[in-house]
Amino acid sequence: MDGAARRWGFRPDIEGLRAVAVLAVVLFHAGVPGVSGGFVGVDVFFVVSGFLITGMLWREAESTGTVRLAHFYGARARRLLPAAGTVVVVTAIGAATLLPPLQARDVLGDGIASALYVANYRFAVQGTDYLAADAAPSPFQHYWSLGLEEQFYLLWPALVLGTAWLARRGRGSGAKAAPSATPYLLVLASLGAASLAVALAWTRTLPPWAFFSLPTRAWELATGGVVALSARRWCRLPPASAAVTGWIGLALIVLACARLGGTTPYPGTAALLPVLGTALILGAGCAGPRRGVGRGLSLRPMRALGRLSYSWYLWHWPVLLLAPPLLGRSLGLAGRLGAAAVSGGLAVLTLHLIENPGRFAAPLRRSAARSLTLGGAVTAVAASAGLVLLVAVPVPVGHGAVAAAPTVRTPPPPASPAADPQAAAVRQMIAQVQAAVAASAGVRAVPANLAPPLAHAPADKPAVFLNGCVRSWLDVGQPPCVSGDPASTTTVALVGDSHAAMWSPAFESLAEQRHWRLETLAKVTCPLLDLPITSPYLGREYTECERWRGEILGRLRAEHPRLVVLSMSRRYGADFGFPVYGRPWLDSLTRVVAQLRAASAAVLVLGPIPDPHSTVPTCLSAHLDDATACAPRRSVAMSDAGIAAEASATAAGGGQYADLTPLFCTADRCPAIVGNALVYRDDNHLTIRYAQVLAPVVGGLAEQVLARPEPPRTPAEPPGPR
Repeated sequence: MDGAARRWGFRPDIEGLRAVAVLAVVLFHAGVPGVSGGFVGVDVFFVVSGFLITGMLWREAESTGTVRLAHFYGARARRLLPAAGTVVVVTAIGAATLLPPLQARDVLGDGIASALYVANYRFAVQGTDYLAADAAPSPFQHYWSLGLEEQFYLLWPALVLGTAWLARRGRGSGAKAAPSATPYLLVLASLGAASLAVALAWTRTLPPWAFFSLPTRAWELATGGVVALSARRWCRLPPASAAVTGWIGLALIVLACARLGGTTPYPGTAALLPVLGTALILGAGCAGPRRGVGRGLSLRPMRALGRLSYSWYLWHWPVLLLAPPLLGRSLGLAGRLGAAAVSGGLAVLTLHLIENPGRFAAPLRRSAARSLTLGGAVTAVAASAGLVLLVAVPVPVGHGAVAAAPTVRTPPPPASPAADPQAAAVRQMIAQVQAAVAASAGVRAVPANLAPPLAHAPADKPAVFLNGCVRSWLDVGQPPCVSGDPASTTTVALVGDSHAAMWSPAFESLAEQRHWRLETLAKVTCPLLDLPITSPYLGREYTECERWRGEILGRLRAEHPRLVVLSMSRRYGADFGFPVYGRPWLDSLTRVVAQLRAASAAVLVLGPIPDPHSTVPTCLSAHLDDATACAPRRSVAMSDAGIAAEASATAAGGGQYADLTPLFCTADRCPAIVGNALVYRDDNHLTIRYAQVLAPVVGGLAEQVLARPEPPRTPAEPPGPR
């Protein structure tokens, strides 16, 4: 094969390269050990797309002076939309049938966005929302890359046409110079450099947008385009050099698959590995070395798998996610590999029954208008199917007996003097809550008057989550967030992560009643404890948290609040850099309580709430007649040993500790509904309603601590962890 044919003719090695890409993605999603970075297969696809599409558009623009847009878009519609639309419809039906109604409705929204090829931006927005960060993955999540590719197909021809026009103007109207790739190379190189710069910046500051958006992935497509436009230079490589170059490229892809992982900030600099590796394979293949990696990639099994890659990519993820609810059990490694094999079988059927007939049908190939009509019809059907199913899946509503709203009444002062009337009042209020919890523990049917209703629960966020008082991952500093009586001389500071902020509805009502000046100081996934912390969301050291801690401690030392209420999640683990209830956690708790006490503040540490081990509104939507299915055993929801250790650590620092277990659990179970009050709005935060129910109890606990005499004021320690 001569150089020109090798450059622009059929490249069997590219089919094999697609096989490498899809195998990496499927094995990664199946959880196969050793392929922790298999998600880079998508980057391989992007570079290949940039190579093929740019080369095709450039050749047409230079030979004809234009690009037949209708022909180009028609070809893309025939190639991609029938298979993609089919999988959207089938996946939507499966989600509506198999998933809990509340989850199914969210997934159907993803399906509509996927049918319209804007799913990548929907997922970017969802990924930016802290309260959605722990949501179950969507069966449509892999459609983000298809949306990005469609956006690339929409914009790339305009870029090529614009460059062609500028190139003709530069040559002059009468010039008859040979076609030159230089203007296109300059444009693509500039675009790629700008995109890479944005990707590097957003990987650190806006990870979801860096991962999902076209501006941060365009450099990968541009890299493929640069290889296509410089093919003549690649063809001049000596055979030995070309062979070595190709094998190095494959080694880089394999290295990325083996060494990268879920905690790798991505795309960032890590994406250079698969992108450069793919570019080297594509470039080396232009020279066609006999002993190069292209020889292995061109083997018939690899080519067959490459032809299957698009349909297999479409099917593998929904099959992996929908198989467990279909089978009624989670899948082990063998089960996941079986699901991947089933999706491969579906891909074979899709290739031969849908993909190839639509792609090669002569009436469609001869008419761009028919091709575009087919694409539009498929898109409309897929989006409409999502809309119809969204209407058909009912909004989950409890149909059990109307339940009484739980209330806690403050007991009247005792008739006879008591040793500690406040402690006695708190015990009585806790007993009221315990009685309500015990009465609800065995109730099966979700009450018809559930508050908030299941459909509204995910949006049941206290105002502090919406007005900037709860600082997001990248925020530092803390704006004034004062409620209650701003002129009061009694300042109460509610401090910690989102588990402190979820108590704000209770403390805001208390501040109004008791004329406190309440300050809410909170930052997501950032306990006030002086522990080095890694953010799985950011994929790096959580420096913003460490800065915020220092600022907040300095502020508390300067303001001398009467009471600091400290609360934090107990769901931190190895991915954050420390285990909850471990010795570093407990020692840090003692230190921070002592520091706050040294600043003349009384300190109340709120114990943990139960971990329901499910997204409770979603779980209840699937068990409207058996709410106990969503109520975990106390032994798995709470750590009695950890709570006892925290109580001792708090006392060692001079603070008071509140074990909240009786407000949520019986001796055996922790119900998800108490009376008609839904306890959790997601998988770990309280609803506004239940926080308000418990307001009298936490108010009594706070009053007990405030009633104790203040310690003598001592000079505050310098801010910052030690």
